[in-house]
Amino acid sequence: MLRVGDVVIAKTDPPLLSVVSLAAARVRGAAQINWLQDLFPEVASNLGVWGVSFIERGMRSLRNTSLRGARYNVVIGNLMAQRLRSEGISDEAIRVIPNWADGSRIRPIARENNVLVKEWNLQGRFIVCYSGNMGRAHEFDTITGAAELLKSEPTIVFVFIGDGVQRQPIAEAVRRRNLPNVIFKPYQPSERLAYSLGLADVHLISLRPELEGLIVPSKFYGIAAAGKPTIYIGDQGGEISGLLRSEGCGFVVPVGDGQRLAACIRELYTNVSLKLQMGQKARTLFECYYEKTVAMAQWERLIVRI
Repeated sequence: MLRVGDVVIAKTDPPLLSVVSLAAARVRGAAQINWLQDLFPEVASNLGVWGVSFIERGMRSLRNTSLRGARYNVVIGNLMAQRLRSEGISDEAIRVIPNWADGSRIRPIARENNVLVKEWNLQGRFIVCYSGNMGRAHEFDTITGAAELLKSEPTIVFVFIGDGVQRQPIAEAVRRRNLPNVIFKPYQPSERLAYSLGLADVHLISLRPELEGLIVPSKFYGIAAAGKPTIYIGDQGGEISGLLRSEGCGFVVPVGDGQRLAACIRELYTNVSLKLQMGQKARTLFECYYEKTVAMAQWERLIVRI
């Protein structure tokens, strides 16, 4: 399908797609932009995927060849950009364009107008949400530990919305710890996303520290669009950690510190003005940097430049 002067945008799923597409682009006289949502094979290696360590060096070499051959490499975070520089990719070939959410579809919703509150019987509850993929890149023992510390607080409830390979282990930990304050709900249809994200008083995001710079938890942008504070469980110097601290729209908790997580939840539970203030700051940050139209304008400028 390629013609001279076309622009190919190669994503990172399936892995090493950029290697194949760059070969096609060169044959046809097209330009390539690599859009990196994660860094493979490093992610697989850090997750302990069997067999990857034996061929990691070769795969990285192929991947880096495709990065050096592209006109631009678009990454979704500053730490990921640093990783590419450490691999010898020039600054001129790297652009940071974060992922986004659609602020016209996901907006702050008053509790009394959220249909899920009544549907899920959550009236009068302080709702702590984990929404999205429960995958291998995420850490959940800290969350279940905090839930155990807070299970005597009848008003506070933890709601897991979504699915993934770790959902069953989380459910088993909930049963083992005898946590009546944890409930599970499936992924919600896209038309109900504003309600599911708007349900929470505070959202939780977690990422294993060894994956910082390889993955950016993009669920933050929908949370910010909904005008909700975030508690990030992960590396203190991580991408989302820096945002929450600099913009004052949430807390950062080290992996394994369930007591600190419980304390942060209690603080937001007892200090309503702080909770609202953090949520407002999150929405303001979103509108400035992570609104869909902002990202599309950045992409348009990049493609037009080529």
